[in-house]
Parts: sequence; structure tokens; C-alpha cells
Amino acid sequence: MFVTLFSFRHPTRTPRLARMLGWLWLATTPAMASADGGLATLDWTLAETLVALDHPPDAVAQVGDYHNWVGEPRLPTNVADIGLRSQPNVELLAQLDPAHILISPMFGHLAPRLEQIGAVDIREIYTPQGDTWSQILSLTRELGMAHGRQEEAEALIAATEARFESLRRALPEETSPLLVIQFMDERHVRVFGEHGLFQAVMDRLGLENAWQGETNYWGFSLVGLEALVGLEARLVVVEPYPTGVEEKLADSALWQYHPSVREESLITLPPVWSFGALPSAQRFAELLVTALGEHRRDRSRLDRQP
Repeated sequence: MFVTLFSFRHPTRTPRLARMLGWLWLATTPAMASADGGLATLDWTLAETLVALDHPPDAVAQVGDYHNWVGEPRLPTNVADIGLRSQPNVELLAQLDPAHILISPMFGHLAPRLEQIGAVDIREIYTPQGDTWSQILSLTRELGMAHGRQEEAEALIAATEARFESLRRALPEETSPLLVIQFMDERHVRVFGEHGLFQAVMDRLGLENAWQGETNYWGFSLVGLEALVGLEARLVVVEPYPTGVEEKLADSALWQYHPSVREESLITLPPVWSFGALPSAQRFAELLVTALGEHRRDRSRLDRQP
């Protein structure tokens, strides 16, 4: 099996609930079997890549939250939920008896405990060194090589690059600089830029990112809404909104003052995993290009009205 570890500020289930769901899954699901001994992962980036390589893991942490934050590709319905990403249900993992456990360096301190269950393999992405896109391609090839999916990995890379070229040609001739954000609360957002997945996608589509400020090695800065006011850009909000934030923004003078909100040119995209790999990159590109095209058509219709 495969276990992967990543942690961000996202909704989590309680360990007790995860444990109960895990035992229920064991009681109702046949024993797992796969070519390399079964896979379990806590890392959503690795999970989405394995699904795209037609080698989905048998167990993933926080399955419901994966679908809320990653969106696509969907996990198979028989995937077991193994608890929190930062605190996996080791009793359940032991019962599942994974042959392989994949983790990120962030959770390397868990390796000694996990090694008592299965072989631990550490994979990393979004490091301070190297180009983000090159790291994503390397991860795809590494996973393909490790699990007998080399041809699938190369096919995924080729298909993604071909789709990007098609989407680039589908863009409107003129597109304003974009500002891609995700709300943390009603006053603070992650704004995405250098080193991040969204920036890598925008570079390949030939789109300009209005955010030129510093970012961490995940590719975002945490800023207050006031930092966005003076930027000449079209806002792109990536869902989900934290609970209650949309209602509070309706009464926020600072938010309503932004030109994208006033002019009703704001783009809102369904959830995309901003820390993802090729599947999330293509999902973001598809959603963004579609939204830009729809707004252009809507604007043209309005301009033709008497």
C-alpha cells in the first residue's frame, strides 16, 4: 500500500469518526490487492496523480475533503478513508497492511512509525530549488517508474501539454492581468504567484499574473484584502469559501470596492488543488479558459444590446 502525508489548513474529521469509518470499510470491503502490494496515501497530490496514471491508491486520508478541495479526478468509491492527513489511523493502516507508504518530507518524522507497517517512500514537490513545472513532471515520471506505469506517465504528460496548447489557442485575443486568490477568512486571502501551480499554468497559457509580490515555496502569499485594492487586475476566486465568508463579503465595503466586484467581472472557479500536480494543472487550465471565454461572450452580448 501507499501512504502519503501533507497538511494544510483545511477541514478535518475527528480521529474517532475516521476510525469508525475505517473499521466499517474493513468489515464491508474485500481485502485489497494490487500489482505492488496495495497503496495507501495521505497526500492528495500523489493520490490525484496515481488516479491519473490508472493506478489509484486503495486508501486515502480525508476522502470527503479530498473531493471538496481537489474536485477532480474523483477517487474510486471503494477507496478507504484512513483518517487525518497529519494524524493517520495507524491501527487501520496496520489492518490494511500496506506494502508501500509514500510520504512527503514535511511528515518525515512519522517515517519510523510508518515503517513498522510498510516500506516508506518519500516523494517531494514544491521545493525552493528548481522550476515548479519541472518538479511536477519529475514527480509524474517517478511515480510511473515506481509502479509500473511509465507509459501512462509519459502519455499523461503528453496529453496535458497538448491540451494546454489547445486551450491557449482558445483564449480571447486580449485578456487582462489576473489575480488568483483563495479566501482564508473574510479579510485574508492566499494570493498565488511565483513558485505555485497556478503560476506555472498561467505561464503555459500566456496569461499575465498581476501578483508580482513575494510568495513562499508553495507559491502563495497570505495578505489582507487591502493589498488587492490598488492592483489593476481581474480577480479569480478559487473555491471553496470558508463557512460564512460569502455572506460577510456581501457587507464588506473593502471587497465591494474592488473593480472586479463593482463591474461584475469577478471569476469564481470550483475547487482546484493549488498544491497539486498534472491533474490539478489541467483542471485549473480548463476551468479558467472556459470562464474567460464565457465572460467574453456575455460581454459581447451586452455590448450589442440597444
